[in-house]
Parts: sequence; C-alpha cells; structure tokens
Amino acid sequence: MTAGKTLLDQDGVQLTVDHADAVATVTLTNPAKRNAQSPALWRALTEAGRLLPGSVRVVVLRGEGKSFSAGLDRQAFTPEGFDGEPSFLDLARGSDEALDAEIATYQEAFTWWRRNDIVSIAAVQGHAIGAGFQLALGCDVRVCADDAQFAMRETSLGLVPDLGGTHPLVSLVGYARALEICATGRFVGAEEAERVGLANLVVPAAELGAAVEDLTAALLAAPRDAVVETKALLRGAVERTYEEQRIAERAAQARRLRDLAGLGE
Repeated sequence: MTAGKTLLDQDGVQLTVDHADAVATVTLTNPAKRNAQSPALWRALTEAGRLLPGSVRVVVLRGEGKSFSAGLDRQAFTPEGFDGEPSFLDLARGSDEALDAEIATYQEAFTWWRRNDIVSIAAVQGHAIGAGFQLALGCDVRVCADDAQFAMRETSLGLVPDLGGTHPLVSLVGYARALEICATGRFVGAEEAERVGLANLVVPAAELGAAVEDLTAALLAAPRDAVVETKALLRGAVERTYEEQRIAERAAQARRLRDLAGLGE
C-alpha cells in the first residue's frame, strides 16, 4: 500500500491517518474540544501505530485547529465518565492489578512513536497540556509554532504524569528543570521550549506545515537502514556506559559495512 487515508473510528473517536509512500500523518480531529484526549482516543492512536504500512519512515503527529491537544478530557473525572467506559473513579476502586493493567494500556498510545523503524515528528501549535504535552514528548522531534504553550498540569490535579512523558522530559531538560515544570504546572512558551531543548525548532505559526515538510524531506534523504541503526544507537546511549556505547557503535557499523558490501543477510 503506497498511499491512502484511514478514518479510525474507535468508540466514536475519529482520527485520520494519511500515508503516502514513506510518510504518514496522524491527525487529532476534535478541534472543538482543542483535541482533548480520552481512553477511546488512546485506543485509536495505538491502532494507528499498528496499521502503519512497512514503507513508512517518518510519522507526523498534528492536531486540527488552534491547539495541538489541551490534555485529558475532564469528563474522565466525573462519576459518569465516558459512555461505555469505566470512570477513572471506578478504576481507582478496582484492584491494583486491574488499575495497573489499564494504565499500561493507555501508555501504549504514547510509546510506539519511538520505534526504531520510524522517526516521529510532533507539529505543535497552541496548547500542549498534560496528556498533550506527553504525546508531544512521545515523539522523537518537536517542531513548534511560535504560539506553542506546554504545561504538565497533572500535579496540580493531585496526579502524576503517567503516560510515558517523565523519561523524555528529564532526558531533554534535566531533572531539576523537569521537576520545576511538573511541580508548578506552569506554561513553557515556544521560545523557552527551544532554549531548554523541548523544541527542536520554532517557526511562525503560518510556517509550521512547511517547516515539518522540510524536516521530513531531510530525514528521508539518508538511507533508511542507516537512520534506523543511528536511532537505535542514540536511544540506547543513556543506559549504556561509554565503553558499552563504543561496542554498540562498532557492531552497528559492522552491519552497515557488510550491507553496503552486499554481504548482509
């Protein structure tokens, strides 16, 4: 499959996935609610990852309207929750095992963006709050409009960020700044985000789409296997010692050299 458009409808939540050869674009399509998130949306995002054609090398994540995503829909905290879903209050009354399993399922929507076989780009405009912030952090790269505003508001609600965002946040900005951002729940504007490493690039809002296209083209210019190996090396560098990383580099280079020489499997 080289091109197409999928309208995922998971329990009433619609999400578009456009793909053309090596590029896929996943779009949050609820601008009326500033792309607020729900468990149904998370299931749709997880399904989007599973349905990606093998030809896709770059995945762009964007949100329709003025905001990337304003975070979790507050309806989750009402006694009635969402139609056909247990409310978060009901989940809290269940067993530890059931609650842990449910949160693990939610996290899957935020995890697959870091797969080694793709490079993921979050195109962020307007608000990226809470779960929206964590979704942007789930991607490899963030290109932001100059009106982008990040905030981790979970702590102010008596919660913690639990959708995979704490690890990349600390990796990007360091422990002390990550703690300050999360504990205060303050907004981080686009200029600061670029300065501290949250944003790879900040552009005027009208130029966001063009900037993402330019970056996508640059990422596709290198051979796919070289990018895959490089991403794997960089992702593993944090957990490896310097000597272990040198060993991993040698092994990866040996694979590339053998492949280029026509000696690969």
